[in-house]
Amino acid sequence: MLIVGVDTGGTFTDFVVFTDGQLRVYKTLSTPDDPARAILSGLEALGLREHVDVVVHGSTVATNAVLEQKGARTGLITTAGFRDVLEIGRQNRPRIYDLRQVKPPPLVPRELRLEVVERLDERGNVLIPLDHASAEAAIAQLKAAGVESVAVCFLFSFANPAHEQAVAAMVEAAGLPVSASHIVLPEFREYERTSTVVLNAYVAPLMARYLRRLASALPTQTVLRIMQSNGGTISAETAAREAARTLLSGPAAGVVGAAGIARMAGFPRAISFDMGGTSTDVSLIDGQPTPTAEGKIGPYPMRLPMLDIHTVGAGGGSIAWFDTGGALRVGPRSAGADPGPAAYGRGGSEPTVSDANVVLGRLLPDAFLGGTMRLDVDRARAALTPVAEQLNVSLEAAALGITQIANANMEGAIRVISVERGYDPRDFTLVAFGGAGPLHACELAERLRIPRVLVPTAPGVLSALGMLMADILKDYVQTVMRPIEDAADALDAAFTALEARARTELAAEGVPPEGQTLVRLLDLRYRGQSYELAVPYTGDLASTAAAFHAAHERRYGYADPNEPVQVVNARLQAIGQAPHPVFTAQAVPEPWEPTPQDYRPVGFAGTGGLETLKAAIYDRATLTPGARLRGPAIVTQYDATTVLPPRWVAYIDGYGNLIAEREE
Repeated sequence: MLIVGVDTGGTFTDFVVFTDGQLRVYKTLSTPDDPARAILSGLEALGLREHVDVVVHGSTVATNAVLEQKGARTGLITTAGFRDVLEIGRQNRPRIYDLRQVKPPPLVPRELRLEVVERLDERGNVLIPLDHASAEAAIAQLKAAGVESVAVCFLFSFANPAHEQAVAAMVEAAGLPVSASHIVLPEFREYERTSTVVLNAYVAPLMARYLRRLASALPTQTVLRIMQSNGGTISAETAAREAARTLLSGPAAGVVGAAGIARMAGFPRAISFDMGGTSTDVSLIDGQPTPTAEGKIGPYPMRLPMLDIHTVGAGGGSIAWFDTGGALRVGPRSAGADPGPAAYGRGGSEPTVSDANVVLGRLLPDAFLGGTMRLDVDRARAALTPVAEQLNVSLEAAALGITQIANANMEGAIRVISVERGYDPRDFTLVAFGGAGPLHACELAERLRIPRVLVPTAPGVLSALGMLMADILKDYVQTVMRPIEDAADALDAAFTALEARARTELAAEGVPPEGQTLVRLLDLRYRGQSYELAVPYTGDLASTAAAFHAAHERRYGYADPNEPVQVVNARLQAIGQAPHPVFTAQAVPEPWEPTPQDYRPVGFAGTGGLETLKAAIYDRATLTPGARLRGPAIVTQYDATTVLPPRWVAYIDGYGNLIAEREE
């Protein structure tokens, strides 16, 4: 079976093919106006378009639609009195001291948020029966307004979906796509549930059109699977209906790939560091990737399960600029794929992080993308000239300043997912990937005192590889809201229903019963709290409560075993086993020192500022297991460049990973 992983990013679209124990990688410039074009041209260039059996795809279509406010014209039907939930939201202020901040506009304007007469109580009992006439009037009004998609979210529908089911059926009968909250997110918290179902309705039509177009261009025998934000895959048909589940699919695949590679290398505790063209994504892996259900896409909350990934606008294409106070800043604005950094020679003229690395000698013009794309040093220097002139320093010093500011931004992101959550970065290994990650990883690790950096064999396409390492994964939730000592019967009923649905849907995804694994979890909290922790549930409520106390102590620094515990949600994770690449470690011989292919001047940060040192240049393809290098050095390969600063040493392990450590 020929399986291809495809990750569409801001600058490049990455391909990974795993055949006969070997990785084959390819990168092509993305086509933001239609991502399918880059995918099809890449498969054509690889000679696989007519032969591939499975394409596993991480898509940015849904993400870009939300961030660029280019989703479908969406309407919302909700319980009478609740049309303004999206605007009221929560009282938290992103910038607490900014008196002039403006709340972002809801994805559904007020005139398209319509009310229907009906009401349930918190247990799902009917207080006011559904008024079908008001529902019909709302649907007719939305249709007349030209909406392309409808979200339906009624109060307490997670406890009794009957009213939502009836109205969703009426919307479908009217010929409009519909997203209902009892399917998308049957969980309490009205604002987050409404926001999530609206996000799904907002992006689903675009995702469905995109996937239909891509699937129709692939051979009929090719199965198209889509990466989800939770680190698993789903069928293209499911992704078209539940598009909100794909909003962080690319970054999630990178975390899955980083976790798998680090575990094989013997470092189960790792921090994934994915620096691409437009942003940097970091995530903590403590044996397994860290899940969460508290995410945001731009300013909009989304409660669907996802991997806990923190993103900052720092990438190779991030633009350097001066604020009104004259301070140099980097990002979040990016040159993207078109025109890209000035050094790409595609019309870009603003200074970027990649241009700074070219000026410092860290990105070699004749080795970029294996020599298939030559970088323009003169354009990079011209782009940085205004920065150097305003700072009154040399071009190289300005370039170093740009990289150090980018590093500071990324350091802050890693502190958010480690130090701020009770983890010491010194206990982890930094897994560097993305096209730009290995360029900055060692300097970043030094700032955070992380003891080692692991650069995978194919770092520039690890997200695409992660898609090949991902299982089919589906998440289900049902709000229970019971004291833990009285929850047994309610949990039995909830898990019985969820597991029946999970087995049916996994079977529809082509997973046989023997390939299915169901994992039960409970969202628990102390009574009166407004947040929960997910804890594995084996059927013993007493041991589950003890696990919750321990998790609370670890996360927040305290626990009270005498405090009443409440079961908020029953969660089910349904895993369908998928075929994975099998990596075999080579025997590692005695350490040996490779011969550099060249030496070049490269700029580094020294004790007195910029230091230009003679760095050895190595081709990654020549570094077999046992090879040992000493910085300063530059390691080039097709999909990334690794910078080894002074006082750093590195070796190649049996899997071909480059593992760098700082000399004491």
